[in-house]
Amino acid sequence: MNGNRPNYISLIFAALVILSLFWLVRSFYFESSAPSKMSFSDFIQMAYEEPTKIAEVIIRDDGMLRVTTKRGEYYEIYAPWFNQDSQTIKILSQKGVRVTGEKGVSSSFWINVVGNVIFIGFLLFMFFFMMRTVSGRNNQAFTFTKSRAQMTRPGQGRVSFNDVAGVDEAIEELRETVLFLKDPNRFAKIGARMPKGILLVGPPGTGKTLLARAVAGEANVPFFHISGSDFVELFVGVGAARVRDLFNQAKASAPCIVFIDEIDAVGRHRGAGLGGGHDEREQTLNQLLVEMDGFDIRQGIVVMAATNRPDILDPALLRPGRFDKKVVLDTPDVKGREAILKIHIRNKPLADDVDVKVLAQRTTGFVGADLENLVNEAALLAARDGREKIVMADFEEAIDRVIAGPARKSRVISQREKRIVAYHEVGHAIVSSLLPNADPVHRISIIPRGYRALGYTLQLPAEDRYLVTKQELLDQITSLLGGRAAEELIFQEVTTGAASDIERATELARRMVCQFGMSDRLGPLAWGKSEQEIFLGKELTRMRNYSEEVASEIDEEVRKMVSECYDKAKEMLTKYRKQLDKLVELLLEREVLEGEELRRILKTELGEEMVNHDELGATTRKEQNS
Repeated sequence: MNGNRPNYISLIFAALVILSLFWLVRSFYFESSAPSKMSFSDFIQMAYEEPTKIAEVIIRDDGMLRVTTKRGEYYEIYAPWFNQDSQTIKILSQKGVRVTGEKGVSSSFWINVVGNVIFIGFLLFMFFFMMRTVSGRNNQAFTFTKSRAQMTRPGQGRVSFNDVAGVDEAIEELRETVLFLKDPNRFAKIGARMPKGILLVGPPGTGKTLLARAVAGEANVPFFHISGSDFVELFVGVGAARVRDLFNQAKASAPCIVFIDEIDAVGRHRGAGLGGGHDEREQTLNQLLVEMDGFDIRQGIVVMAATNRPDILDPALLRPGRFDKKVVLDTPDVKGREAILKIHIRNKPLADDVDVKVLAQRTTGFVGADLENLVNEAALLAARDGREKIVMADFEEAIDRVIAGPARKSRVISQREKRIVAYHEVGHAIVSSLLPNADPVHRISIIPRGYRALGYTLQLPAEDRYLVTKQELLDQITSLLGGRAAEELIFQEVTTGAASDIERATELARRMVCQFGMSDRLGPLAWGKSEQEIFLGKELTRMRNYSEEVASEIDEEVRKMVSECYDKAKEMLTKYRKQLDKLVELLLEREVLEGEELRRILKTELGEEMVNHDELGATTRKEQNS
């Protein structure tokens, strides 16, 4: 909490304590001074038999008698007829008892009234004060059924298609939506119906939300942004009420765009939840389906949603008339990455050695969010070193940080373990460099990074690939096992450092046999079937639709495939043991070795053999591209 602002909770607590003390003192005072009760018969008996005990009798016009004894005790008696009893009054006066009259109620009555009024007024003041405080902080604790959508008005933080790159096909698909929002009558004249809902599908970080904002910015219409998880609450019926409120706001602001991010949080397949058909999430989905059926597209409302799991959405959401148009945002290719990088670096000072094309080639597999993080990491590194411009080395270090995590140079590693790590990584690098279908080595490092990595060999593909051959997969397995092969060759023992490599190699070999049909022995068949639980949205098991005999053959094929690749890696490293030792000594000295220097050393050492390998790899890639 800001120190300049009063602590409202403390003030309220202090006020309640003071009020409680006041009420306790008031109660104690009136209880201690309150008159005792006496029956009228007892009073008459005292007046006739023991009048000397009575000091004063006050007759009030409201029918109350206030009797005070000579010992200081006083009593109240309700006897409205007593003022007509002249005989008793005469007897009391003769015995020396002072008898007087009094008009109106006593002062204690008014004190009680004033105290109660003050107490009720204080409670009302505290209630309105808390309501005002809650409203001032935009807390929706008392507005459960109100939609939590954030509305961006036209021109407010405007985003256009110029701010989006790497998804050119998706932009072209959405240009007609922009035209519709600008001029709905243009489509109505020729009888064209625009889709009510547009589903943006793509991996995380590909720019689905940014693209939706760009559509609203290009059309210059209001933009309602809400997450799928914002609908569902603890209380039953809140989600459906929020959906109704959201569409009421949209109808009042039409033409506009309603964007539901992560719609799979509320739009998952019905009937799979733990609550069955009465689940709150399913009621929210039902209301969303009804609302999308209920509004007229001519009102100018376009519903957009984003998800990276379209396979778990309810079929009713995807039918025509609801989300009847799907726009796919895939991982950007090298040209897309270059365009995205240009957007993120356009307001940043760059040194002359920064080559955006090279950065795009070295960031294969990166999505828009990764590239934005990459540029930001490079800028942070430059600012940390006190430089006014970002140099290429900052981007190189940022790539390593994004992929493997920050360097942990403070970790103390013994010389023996450091040498084992060096042989392990150089083993990967040499095997990868000699295999014609393996990805080129970009960098070797024995600097610990991230959580567990003691070193790493970074391989980046020369170009974007969408199909992988059997030989490429086998070379990838061989490359993965090069580190363990180097350890066994040099130290005649293996370590736990190759556990991840073995796991990846085994999984890749099993997929080649069971999913890709790349086993000569078992043939082009798919073995096993994925079983998914729609409610959980992920694969839990793989059903075995084959016999125990086939399972044994699958295990034997996987073992054979991995073993042959491992033997091939050992054979290659045994043949080039001299180059292995030389590169390890160089890596121990520098800690980081670039891929270009690695290939230059291998060319110098191997001569024509390495040159032929480079030509073979280039020819293979050229044939694949053609």
